[in-house]
Amino acid sequence: MAQVDIKGMTVAVLATDGVEQVELTEPVRALRAAGAKVVVVGLARGEIQGMNHDEKGDKLQVDEALADVSADAFAALLLPGGVANPDRLRTEPKAVAFVRHFVTAGKPIASICHGPWTLIEADGVRGRKMTSWPSLQTDLRNAGAVWEDRAVVRDGTLVTSRKPDDLPAFCEEMLGMFGHARSNARHPDEATRRAG
Repeated sequence: MAQVDIKGMTVAVLATDGVEQVELTEPVRALRAAGAKVVVVGLARGEIQGMNHDEKGDKLQVDEALADVSADAFAALLLPGGVANPDRLRTEPKAVAFVRHFVTAGKPIASICHGPWTLIEADGVRGRKMTSWPSLQTDLRNAGAVWEDRAVVRDGTLVTSRKPDDLPAFCEEMLGMFGHARSNARHPDEATRRAG
């Protein structure tokens, strides 16, 4: 994997009860190993219930409550899956507004499995190539996305994957995208010249 510089980059992980445990813990481990500052943001402080498919997993620590943070404080967003997690988040106006900030600001977003449900609610999928857990493909297409059945799909500042088995590819692509976005933010003139 190419060397990426995300040391000190602040990444929000938005999650609540019912999150697919490994889809939170593995990307967070990869981000922290690369030097990012990762903040798990939940609907309230305390712990959330992780899931291993349809079995209860561990209680996972929430670092900050959604009401106490500003999306402006974060450079990137991770949206893990699980069925209940994004289903709850997409009905919470503050959670949707939090995600919409990253969409409208063009900040990098990585989402896996059922995570794109919240992106749909934040109007963040229209015209984007992406993947997800297969049962979301109709929802995503109806919201204007171009759905592909691939382990990982990167479209600009958005990386998506289908399921826990895709985590190695997902984490690698996420780190690369976050590093690229950070480099462009530091050197916007160079990025413009390269793009031109």
